[in-house]
Amino acid sequence: MQRTHRAIAAVTGIVLSGVVIHAFSAGPDPGYTGAPGDDPLACASCHTGTPLNGGGGNVVVNFPNGLTYSPGVQQTLSIVVTDSVARAYGFQMTARLESNLSGGQAGDFTAAGKEVVLCGNSFVSAPGRPCPANFPLEFIEHTQPSLSNTFSVLWTPPTTDVGNVHIYVAANAANLDGNDTGDHIYTADYVLSSQAHAGPPSIAGVQSASDFNPKAGVASGTWIEIYGSNFANTTRPFTLADFTGGGTVAPLSLDGVKVTVNGIPAAIAFVSPGQVNAQAPEDPTIGSVPVVITNPAGQASPPFTIQKVAVAPGLFAPAIFNVQGRQWAAAEFATGPLTFAGQPGLVSAFTFRLPKPGDVLSIFGGGFGPVTPATPAGTVTPALDATTSQVNFRFGQTPADVKYSGLAPGFVGLYQFNIVVPNVAPGDMQLNVDVGGVPLPQSLFITVGQ
Repeated sequence: MQRTHRAIAAVTGIVLSGVVIHAFSAGPDPGYTGAPGDDPLACASCHTGTPLNGGGGNVVVNFPNGLTYSPGVQQTLSIVVTDSVARAYGFQMTARLESNLSGGQAGDFTAAGKEVVLCGNSFVSAPGRPCPANFPLEFIEHTQPSLSNTFSVLWTPPTTDVGNVHIYVAANAANLDGNDTGDHIYTADYVLSSQAHAGPPSIAGVQSASDFNPKAGVASGTWIEIYGSNFANTTRPFTLADFTGGGTVAPLSLDGVKVTVNGIPAAIAFVSPGQVNAQAPEDPTIGSVPVVITNPAGQASPPFTIQKVAVAPGLFAPAIFNVQGRQWAAAEFATGPLTFAGQPGLVSAFTFRLPKPGDVLSIFGGGFGPVTPATPAGTVTPALDATTSQVNFRFGQTPADVKYSGLAPGFVGLYQFNIVVPNVAPGDMQLNVDVGGVPLPQSLFITVGQ
């Protein structure tokens, strides 16, 4: 989030605070965040020429625990200002009680380097010297222009559950031309709820990834979907920024959410309040094992028991490919632009063409068991490998030559099979697959052309 002062500000005339006023580079007077009771134009009333939030960029606050707070537990808020022409940046931030947005201070800010906390009367607040009761509002801001577009702010929420808290921030993306024109002012506001309102997480069900085969079961390396309540405060998939080990290890915690399977941490690919997607970790145990989710507040769910098996194979066949009364395999041509094998127009969102004997198709899957050389669950597959169990494909009853059977390099827990369409008559036929002689419990179809 994002900022005594008149005296400090008067030292220079460079316009460049994240919430600058009077063209003072040290930051503005209190009350320029755009919050209720503040100047509604924030610093755009001082930095002229471009409307508020009209500079083509923005200011964003990243919260470590999503849009929640734990009473009395300090957070580090990250402010990021984006602007294509700025040369320097500044900010001002405030936190308000929803019950009194114009006058209710929510928690306390702690100034770090090149920051200051101002009270509503422009006096400087410091540890052990809080703002007076008749001027309770706090404003944290920069004390000098920053060449970095990112600021870190320490905020301690109220020590008790006070309901929703609103965070307001204004930022200046400055051009450093020495006057008050051409700078871009941005504002943002967020609503944080207390984690004290939410109960502990509760798991209602666990299944294999639904885009593959939700009834396949759970084995080591299987991607699973966990359903229930009070899991997370955010909704998002993992990104490369969440990986560790130089981008090779998937996160074991995503926005404060953690999963264990049989007590072993699991890699997490997606979190939301009611669903978490995770990869079952390496574990030789077969039979009943517990799944537990811990939410960002540190609350753990009661164990949910699942039956773990040796392999739980399923091929990629999303619901959107279930048309004309059949579930079609999402097989794609191994070379060229993304094109799926099937009747043109089968699914309007994708390009299809009919495969013919000799064409090589790539089909993806999950839960097909160990590979050699081994790639541990939760890590990016570094190179080509091979499944230890033989995976066979047949078009009807005609075997297909399997050119590759292993994990897909560059992905986590995704299997890839490159197969050659056999010499079969044109038409629709069932795609039959077995793993080590055990049939895949999935009814899939594929169409072959001439």
